Amino acid sequence: MLPCCHVLSYNKATSEQGNIHSSFKIRTIKEGIVIKSTGSWYQVRTEDNEIFNCRVRGKFKLKNFQLTNPVAVGDKVKFIVEKEEGAGLIKTILPRQNYVVRQSPRKKHNLHLLASNIDQAIIYMTIAQPKLKQGFIDRFLLMTEPHNIPTIIVFNKADVYEEKDLATYEMLKEIYEEIGYKTILTSSVNGLGIDELKAALKDKTTLISGQSGVGKSTSINALQPDLDLQTLEISDYTGKGQHTTTFAEMYPLDFGGYVIDTPGIKTLSFNNLEPQDVTHNFRELFLYSEDCKYNNCTHRNEPNCAVKNALEEGWISELRYKNYLLILGEVEDQNSWERHRDM
Repeated sequence: MLPCCHVLSYNKATSEQGNIHSSFKIRTIKEGIVIKSTGSWYQVRTEDNEIFNCRVRGKFKLKNFQLTNPVAVGDKVKFIVEKEEGAGLIKTILPRQNYVVRQSPRKKHNLHLLASNIDQAIIYMTIAQPKLKQGFIDRFLLMTEPHNIPTIIVFNKADVYEEKDLATYEMLKEIYEEIGYKTILTSSVNGLGIDELKAALKDKTTLISGQSGVGKSTSINALQPDLDLQTLEISDYTGKGQHTTTFAEMYPLDFGGYVIDTPGIKTLSFNNLEPQDVTHNFRELFLYSEDCKYNNCTHRNEPNCAVKNALEEGWISELRYKNYLLILGEVEDQNSWERHRDM
């Protein structure tokens, strides 16, 4: 059982006659896990399955970065419950096993936590409806790889794929499975891959993420229809996805485990990474880099670069390498002051 104790809070006030009177307010300290984040309020579930609406005071940082959301879904917290109000105040965030964080889309110097204390992550992609953005896969992996979080790539909406789309899927499957990432081809319409996906989720806490319109919520509904998550069609005008998930939330699965559904992501940038972080977290590049002449080789124009040699021999994907160069350039363009500015 999670520990629970009581705190006596002493309040002193002055009456209209000028007499001092005092009262004690009993507060209860509980532990629980954050299951929903709205940005200002957090739902916390205790081990007894009680749900409390909690808020947080003060500023929290992550490795000297200011956070737009100091508490993430999946965080284990200690909070105070005031008997009169029934609401909670989060006082302590317990040490995280891991976390997934991105650069805030609204405040470029800040970070935004997606989730914490997860067993694995799933990135949802589509080859069509909406069109594939392959570079997004590698950007997402750059969030999970530094924390050794196993990541599965789900290619959804297979029922709308034409022959050329299926060929693209097979190419990407070969690229990513060759370097150790599991891929699953799914369709919520005809049930393709749903059993395989269910087996991958069983008894694990899984972050579900992806760009808007890739069918995350529909897929979760196919796994467990009683959740009835809201879904929307692709915009006919733009061909892009529309946001249906507005807040991160954790849902229990009847067959065991939890999923953390998160809002669709439009873009991913990295104000929290150094150039060497990019180099070290493209796993196949890091493997070959042990044989590079220079320890700080960026695998561009340096002589005796083992990564470039492996690329020329076909052991490294050109798609992955091009994405690596693009992200590396972006991180280098964010100068040190901008990346480390203390807000």
